[in-house]
Amino acid sequence: MADGTTTPTIILCGGRGTRMSEYTTTLPKPLVPIGERPVLWHIMKIYAAHGFTDFVLALGWLGEAIKEFVLHFEALTRDFTVEVGRPDSMTFLGDHPEQGWRITCLDTGVESLTGTRVRRAAAAIAGDTIGVTYGDGVADVDLAAVMAFHRAHGKLATITAVRPPGRFGELRIADGVVKAFEEKPQTSGGAIGGGFMLFEREAIERYIPTDQDVMLEREPLSSMARDGELIAYEHSGFFQPMDTPREQTLLTELWESGKAPWKVWS
Repeated sequence: MADGTTTPTIILCGGRGTRMSEYTTTLPKPLVPIGERPVLWHIMKIYAAHGFTDFVLALGWLGEAIKEFVLHFEALTRDFTVEVGRPDSMTFLGDHPEQGWRITCLDTGVESLTGTRVRRAAAAIAGDTIGVTYGDGVADVDLAAVMAFHRAHGKLATITAVRPPGRFGELRIADGVVKAFEEKPQTSGGAIGGGFMLFEREAIERYIPTDQDVMLEREPLSSMARDGELIAYEHSGFFQPMDTPREQTLLTELWESGKAPWKVWS
Protein backbone atom coordinates (compact mmCIF):
# COMPACT_ATOMS: atom_id res chain seq x y z
CA MET A 1 0.00 0.00 0.00
CA ALA A 2 1.10 3.56 -0.66
CA ASP A 3 1.80 6.13 2.02
CA GLY A 4 0.16 9.53 2.31
CA THR A 5 2.61 11.26 0.00
CA THR A 6 1.71 9.00 -2.92
CA THR A 7 -1.89 8.05 -2.17
CA PRO A 8 -4.29 9.99 -4.43
CA THR A 9 -7.41 11.39 -2.78
CA ILE A 10 -10.61 11.68 -4.80
CA ILE A 11 -12.75 14.61 -3.63
CA LEU A 12 -16.36 14.34 -4.76
CA CYS A 13 -17.13 17.76 -6.23
CA GLY A 14 -19.94 17.05 -8.68
CA GLY A 15 -23.25 17.29 -6.81
CA ARG A 16 -25.80 20.06 -7.24
CA GLY A 17 -25.96 21.01 -3.55
CA THR A 18 -29.70 21.66 -3.64
CA ARG A 19 -29.92 22.56 0.07
CA MET A 20 -27.51 25.44 -0.64
CA SER A 21 -29.45 26.75 -3.64
CA GLU A 22 -28.84 30.43 -2.86
CA TYR A 23 -25.19 29.69 -3.68
CA THR A 24 -25.23 26.63 -5.90
CA THR A 25 -27.32 27.83 -8.81
CA THR A 26 -24.19 29.72 -9.92
CA LEU A 27 -21.43 28.24 -7.73
CA PRO A 28 -20.57 24.57 -7.11
CA LYS A 29 -20.80 23.72 -3.42
CA PRO A 30 -17.06 22.95 -3.03
CA LEU A 31 -16.43 26.63 -3.88
CA VAL A 32 -18.87 27.99 -1.30
CA PRO A 33 -16.64 29.91 1.11
CA ILE A 34 -15.78 29.35 4.72
CA GLY A 35 -14.32 32.73 5.56
CA GLU A 36 -12.22 33.90 2.65
CA ARG A 37 -11.51 30.49 1.08
CA PRO A 38 -13.72 27.76 -0.48
CA VAL A 39 -14.58 24.72 1.60
CA LEU A 40 -12.61 22.71 -0.99
CA TRP A 41 -9.43 24.55 0.04
CA HIS A 42 -10.11 23.75 3.71
CA ILE A 43 -10.51 20.05 2.87
CA MET A 44 -7.28 19.95 0.89
CA LYS A 45 -5.46 21.76 3.72
CA ILE A 46 -6.64 19.07 6.17
CA TYR A 47 -5.28 16.34 3.93
CA ALA A 48 -2.03 18.16 3.20
CA ALA A 49 -1.39 18.63 6.93
CA HIS A 50 -1.11 14.82 7.15
CA GLY A 51 1.03 14.44 4.03
CA PHE A 52 -1.70 13.74 1.46
CA THR A 53 -1.08 16.22 -1.36
CA ASP A 54 -2.24 14.39 -4.51
CA PHE A 55 -5.83 15.50 -5.13
CA VAL A 56 -8.27 14.27 -7.78
CA LEU A 57 -11.37 16.45 -8.12
CA ALA A 58 -14.33 14.43 -9.44
CA LEU A 59 -16.27 17.19 -11.20
CA GLY A 60 -19.85 17.45 -12.40
CA TRP A 61 -22.29 20.29 -11.82
CA LEU A 62 -20.59 23.63 -12.65
CA GLY A 63 -17.29 21.80 -12.87
CA GLU A 64 -15.86 24.51 -15.12
CA ALA A 65 -15.91 26.92 -12.16
CA ILE A 66 -13.72 24.53 -10.14
CA LYS A 67 -11.37 24.18 -13.13
CA GLU A 68 -11.09 27.98 -13.23
CA PHE A 69 -10.30 28.07 -9.50
CA VAL A 70 -7.55 25.46 -9.90
CA LEU A 71 -6.09 27.10 -13.02
CA HIS A 72 -5.86 30.46 -11.23
CA PHE A 73 -5.14 29.03 -7.78
CA GLU A 74 -1.70 30.60 -7.37
CA ALA A 75 -2.85 34.04 -8.50
CA LEU A 76 -5.87 33.84 -6.19
CA THR A 77 -3.87 32.76 -3.14
CA ARG A 78 -0.51 34.55 -3.51
CA ASP A 79 0.88 38.05 -3.80
CA PHE A 80 2.39 38.90 -7.17
CA THR A 81 3.76 41.68 -9.35
CA VAL A 82 2.74 42.28 -12.99
CA GLU A 83 4.16 44.83 -15.40
CA VAL A 84 1.20 46.37 -17.20
CA GLY A 85 1.26 45.51 -20.88
CA ARG A 86 3.42 42.44 -20.25
CA PRO A 87 1.09 39.72 -18.91
CA ASP A 88 3.90 37.18 -19.11
CA SER A 89 5.90 39.21 -16.60
CA MET A 90 3.99 37.98 -13.52
CA THR A 91 6.31 37.38 -10.57
CA PHE A 92 5.00 35.66 -7.45
CA LEU A 93 6.24 37.02 -4.13
CA GLY A 94 7.38 34.74 -1.35
CA ASP A 95 6.86 31.01 -0.93
CA HIS A 96 3.52 29.31 -1.56
CA PRO A 97 2.16 27.53 1.53
CA GLU A 98 0.56 24.93 -0.73
CA GLN A 99 3.71 24.24 -2.75
CA GLY A 100 3.88 20.61 -3.86
CA TRP A 101 0.14 20.03 -4.17
CA ARG A 102 -0.86 18.07 -7.28
CA ILE A 103 -4.45 18.72 -8.38
CA THR A 104 -6.16 16.73 -11.14
CA CYS A 105 -9.55 17.86 -12.47
CA LEU A 106 -11.69 15.08 -13.97
CA ASP A 107 -15.14 15.48 -15.50
CA THR A 108 -17.15 12.54 -14.11
CA GLY A 109 -20.55 13.58 -15.51
CA VAL A 110 -23.01 16.30 -14.62
CA GLU A 111 -25.67 13.91 -13.31
CA SER A 112 -23.50 10.99 -12.15
CA LEU A 113 -24.02 9.47 -8.73
CA THR A 114 -21.21 9.26 -6.17
CA GLY A 115 -20.22 5.64 -6.83
CA THR A 116 -19.96 6.30 -10.55
CA ARG A 117 -17.81 9.36 -9.90
CA VAL A 118 -15.43 7.30 -7.75
CA ARG A 119 -15.19 4.56 -10.38
CA ARG A 120 -14.54 7.00 -13.23
CA ALA A 121 -11.96 8.98 -11.27
CA ALA A 122 -10.17 5.83 -10.09
CA ALA A 123 -9.93 4.56 -13.67
CA ALA A 124 -7.99 7.68 -14.65
CA ILE A 125 -5.36 7.56 -11.90
CA ALA A 126 -2.70 5.18 -10.64
CA GLY A 127 -2.32 3.55 -7.25
CA ASP A 128 -3.66 0.54 -5.37
CA THR A 129 -4.86 2.53 -2.35
CA ILE A 130 -7.17 5.46 -3.05
CA GLY A 131 -8.63 8.03 -0.67
CA VAL A 132 -12.17 9.30 -1.15
CA THR A 133 -14.00 12.10 0.63
CA TYR A 134 -16.84 14.55 0.11
CA GLY A 135 -16.32 18.11 -1.08
CA ASP A 136 -18.40 19.64 1.70
CA GLY A 137 -17.27 18.31 5.09
CA VAL A 138 -14.43 19.26 7.46
CA ALA A 139 -13.00 17.48 10.49
CA ASP A 140 -9.97 17.30 12.75
CA VAL A 141 -9.54 13.62 11.90
CA ASP A 142 -5.99 12.23 12.00
CA LEU A 143 -5.64 10.99 8.42
CA ALA A 144 -2.28 9.35 9.04
CA ALA A 145 -3.97 7.31 11.77
CA VAL A 146 -6.78 6.38 9.36
CA MET A 147 -4.17 5.10 6.92
CA ALA A 148 -2.38 3.11 9.64
CA PHE A 149 -5.72 1.65 10.75
CA HIS A 150 -6.56 0.68 7.17
CA ARG A 151 -3.21 -1.03 6.69
CA ALA A 152 -3.36 -2.84 10.02
CA HIS A 153 -6.76 -4.43 9.35
CA GLY A 154 -6.10 -5.55 5.79
CA LYS A 155 -9.66 -5.01 4.54
CA LEU A 156 -10.62 -3.56 1.18
CA ALA A 157 -12.21 -0.38 2.53
CA THR A 158 -12.14 1.92 5.54
CA ILE A 159 -14.71 4.59 6.31
CA THR A 160 -14.42 7.23 9.02
CA ALA A 161 -17.31 6.96 11.47
CA VAL A 162 -18.53 10.15 13.17
CA ARG A 163 -21.55 11.16 15.25
CA PRO A 164 -23.32 14.30 14.00
CA PRO A 165 -27.06 14.67 13.11
CA GLY A 166 -28.84 11.55 11.87
CA ARG A 167 -29.61 12.39 8.27
CA PHE A 168 -26.71 10.44 6.77
CA GLY A 169 -25.94 6.79 6.10
CA GLU A 170 -25.73 4.99 9.45
CA LEU A 171 -23.07 2.41 10.28
CA ARG A 172 -23.61 -0.60 12.53
CA ILE A 173 -20.18 -1.50 13.92
CA ALA A 174 -18.95 -4.47 15.97
CA ASP A 175 -15.28 -4.85 16.94
CA GLY A 176 -14.31 -2.25 14.34
CA VAL A 177 -15.95 -4.12 11.45
CA VAL A 178 -18.92 -2.55 9.70
CA LYS A 179 -21.77 -5.07 9.87
CA ALA A 180 -24.24 -2.99 7.87
CA PHE A 181 -24.47 0.32 6.06
CA GLU A 182 -27.98 1.79 6.06
CA GLU A 183 -28.75 4.77 3.84
CA LYS A 184 -30.25 7.69 5.80
CA PRO A 185 -32.34 5.90 8.46
CA GLN A 186 -35.26 7.82 9.92
CA THR A 187 -33.93 7.55 13.46
CA SER A 188 -30.29 7.55 14.32
CA GLY A 189 -28.48 6.91 17.55
CA GLY A 190 -25.22 5.57 16.22
CA ALA A 191 -22.26 6.43 14.05
CA ILE A 192 -22.56 7.78 10.53
CA GLY A 193 -20.21 7.75 7.56
CA GLY A 194 -18.33 11.04 7.50
CA GLY A 195 -16.19 10.56 4.42
CA PHE A 196 -12.38 10.44 4.80
CA MET A 197 -12.40 6.94 3.28
CA LEU A 198 -9.72 4.62 1.92
CA PHE A 199 -10.33 1.98 -0.73
CA GLU A 200 -8.13 -0.64 -2.26
CA ARG A 201 -8.57 -0.56 -6.01
CA GLU A 202 -9.97 -4.09 -5.79
CA ALA A 203 -12.91 -2.73 -3.76
CA ILE A 204 -13.78 -0.22 -6.46
CA GLU A 205 -13.45 -2.76 -9.26
CA ARG A 206 -15.39 -5.46 -7.41
CA TYR A 207 -18.23 -3.46 -5.86
CA ILE A 208 -18.89 -0.49 -8.16
CA PRO A 209 -20.36 -1.72 -11.47
CA THR A 210 -19.32 -0.27 -14.80
CA ASP A 211 -22.75 -0.69 -16.40
CA GLN A 212 -24.90 1.12 -13.80
CA ASP A 213 -25.02 4.62 -12.29
CA VAL A 214 -24.79 3.96 -8.54
CA MET A 215 -24.54 5.81 -5.24
CA LEU A 216 -21.47 4.81 -3.28
CA GLU A 217 -23.52 5.01 -0.09
CA ARG A 218 -26.01 2.37 -1.19
CA GLU A 219 -25.20 -0.99 -2.78
CA PRO A 220 -21.38 -0.65 -2.98
CA LEU A 221 -20.83 0.14 0.70
CA SER A 222 -23.68 -2.14 1.78
CA SER A 223 -22.14 -5.04 -0.14
CA MET A 224 -18.69 -4.37 1.28
CA ALA A 225 -20.23 -4.42 4.77
CA ARG A 226 -22.06 -7.69 4.10
CA ASP A 227 -18.83 -9.28 2.89
CA GLY A 228 -16.86 -8.11 5.93
CA GLU A 229 -14.61 -5.91 3.79
CA LEU A 230 -15.60 -2.53 5.26
CA ILE A 231 -14.11 -1.34 8.54
CA ALA A 232 -14.70 1.84 10.48
CA TYR A 233 -12.17 4.22 11.93
CA GLU A 234 -14.13 5.79 14.79
CA HIS A 235 -13.46 9.53 15.05
CA SER A 236 -14.71 11.15 18.26
CA GLY A 237 -13.47 14.66 17.50
CA PHE A 238 -14.90 17.48 15.43
CA PHE A 239 -16.81 16.82 12.23
CA GLN A 240 -19.21 19.13 10.42
CA PRO A 241 -20.75 18.87 6.95
CA MET A 242 -21.66 22.05 5.09
CA ASP A 243 -24.99 21.01 3.67
CA THR A 244 -27.17 24.03 4.51
CA PRO A 245 -26.77 27.82 4.82
CA ARG A 246 -26.98 27.46 8.60
CA GLU A 247 -24.01 25.09 8.58
CA GLN A 248 -22.06 27.42 6.28
CA THR A 249 -22.70 30.25 8.75
CA LEU A 250 -21.62 28.07 11.69
CA LEU A 251 -18.35 27.10 9.99
CA THR A 252 -17.62 30.67 8.93
CA GLU A 253 -18.18 31.93 12.48
CA LEU A 254 -15.81 29.30 13.85
CA TRP A 255 -13.19 30.16 11.24
CA GLU A 256 -13.40 33.90 11.77
CA SER A 257 -13.25 33.48 15.55
CA GLY A 258 -9.90 31.71 15.23
CA LYS A 259 -11.39 28.60 16.85
CA ALA A 260 -11.88 26.33 13.85
CA PRO A 261 -11.22 22.79 15.15
CA TRP A 262 -10.46 21.47 11.65
CA LYS A 263 -7.52 23.91 11.23
CA VAL A 264 -4.90 21.25 11.94
CA TRP A 265 -2.22 23.05 9.90
CA SER A 266 0.06 25.82 11.14
